[in-house]
Amino acid sequence: MKYLEIIFNGIWRSNPTFVLVLGMCPTLGTTSSAITGLSMGLATMFVLMCSNTSISAIKSLVPSQVRIPAYIIVIASFVTMLQMVMQAWLPSLNDALGIFIPLIVVNCILLGRAEMFASKNSVPASLCDGLGIGLGFTFALTLLGCLREALGAGTIFGARIYPEEYGSLLFILAPGAFIVLGFLIAAFNKIRGCEE
Repeated sequence: MKYLEIIFNGIWRSNPTFVLVLGMCPTLGTTSSAITGLSMGLATMFVLMCSNTSISAIKSLVPSQVRIPAYIIVIASFVTMLQMVMQAWLPSLNDALGIFIPLIVVNCILLGRAEMFASKNSVPASLCDGLGIGLGFTFALTLLGCLREALGAGTIFGARIYPEEYGSLLFILAPGAFIVLGFLIAAFNKIRGCEE
């Protein structure tokens, strides 16, 4: 039950996008379509799960004076592996996400979870935390991408839902990301407020 609570906490109570408001660079930069939002979320979730697990496993071996550089090296190793796999097998997706894949290394969500959770908890709990936070981030990016794509291009995951001429280019551009994200944060917090 404890592990399910950790996962749920990452998705709902500590959602990195809607509650903690972390990782805004990839959130705003990669969500012009649902597929890029989903892909960025899954890539971040993979690195988060792997790095949380590894950091939790080596926490007693790393001196406290060098823990942050050590965590960054662990995160960078998994990001490098992910990017090599994407370049080899998913080159079009790698091109679509561009610079945002290497920027996962400096995403404050990963370093924050390493410092706040993985360095203080067991390997299974850290894996669950990475999964929960990763699912919350993926959910947020996919939802934001779906809304922006639907409002801007009239499609969701490339499937046409209404004629293209009724879409508004504003929502595919950067200002649209801020507008939709603002409304989503407000709605998410309203729903969470009704629960409490």
